[in-house]
Amino acid sequence: MTAATDLANTVQTDIRRELGLRPIINASGTMTVFGASIMVPEAIAAMAAIAGEFVEMQHLHQLASEAVSSATGAEAGFITASCASAITLAVAATLTGDRLLAIERLPDTTGLKREVLVQLGHMVGYGASLEQTIAMTGARVVPVGTVSMARDYQLDEAITESTACAVFVVSHMTVQYAMLSLEQVCRICHAKGVPVIVDAASEYDLRAFLACGADLVVYSGHKFLGGPTSGIVAGSRALVRAAALQNRGIGRGMKVGKESIAGVIAALQAWGRRDHQAIRARERQALDLWLQVMAPSADVHGRLVPDPTGNPLDRLRVTVLPSSLWTARRLADALAAADPPVMVRDYQTDLGYFDLDPCNLHPGEAEKVAHQLAACLKL
Repeated sequence: MTAATDLANTVQTDIRRELGLRPIINASGTMTVFGASIMVPEAIAAMAAIAGEFVEMQHLHQLASEAVSSATGAEAGFITASCASAITLAVAATLTGDRLLAIERLPDTTGLKREVLVQLGHMVGYGASLEQTIAMTGARVVPVGTVSMARDYQLDEAITESTACAVFVVSHMTVQYAMLSLEQVCRICHAKGVPVIVDAASEYDLRAFLACGADLVVYSGHKFLGGPTSGIVAGSRALVRAAALQNRGIGRGMKVGKESIAGVIAALQAWGRRDHQAIRARERQALDLWLQVMAPSADVHGRLVPDPTGNPLDRLRVTVLPSSLWTARRLADALAAADPPVMVRDYQTDLGYFDLDPCNLHPGEAEKVAHQLAACLKL
């Protein structure tokens, strides 16, 4: 990974300055708003190598399907423009199957099953709303339960002759308690022949959700995998084929080019060779450094928090103490205005804290984050 980060850092820094962009430090994590992640060198090389060549796209898609299957254990896989695209196409697959006329007619769902069940606590937004992402197919979202609780009978009785599928969201943004588990959702839905789609955009485990019974799982290709901007659909052969066929309809505007497909294939293959333990060790060094720097401060308190969805990583939660003249929002803004700017995970500053995520640091940036923390806090 050292060669990867060195290469990415050199290219990114040069182009950012050339374009007049700020050379930010990403201490926020795999956030799309900051470009998601550092692309692995294998993906960069594959994209560059195929960019000037002509290929039979159907054959390339087949190779991608094999790479997705190998990495996830799925029967088949499909690459599309983004994880949001993957959700839309996965849902569309359950509406139309492989019926070409139905695919061409979407979002007209006349005569089709068109209800999509989602626990109310899973109705998240991620720059756009999950409901709109689903509704683009012509489907109608049917909420299950309340924002604070979902029960098995509520899901069971929401299933009707019009139910096309259920969507289960794995995200730190969902309600993290009193929701039905994936195993429960699969058991209830499968008893009535309803397929289950899992939105696992930012998840590290490429196999667990299919193993739990999901029919389709969608992942981001450009977050933990370190591939290009893309979405991955993995699951049953029939549903993956139906998702891919959506490129003849609403999926046409979500199609992905040969460069991105080749980049995702390379990223999936590199994932199997990655030294995950070494990466965790480097991340822990950064976290320990930041904790040490903050320790003398009377303004903030730091503690390590595990990822809420079970990804194998920790973050540093920086809580601004009530006695401080700072607020979490002001401190986050001060770090973002520094030179170089440090972008933190700041969506919960109204609760008095923000997080520092070390998973997307280039060599030497942990020390720069520590310096900016110390400067802001005058340590």
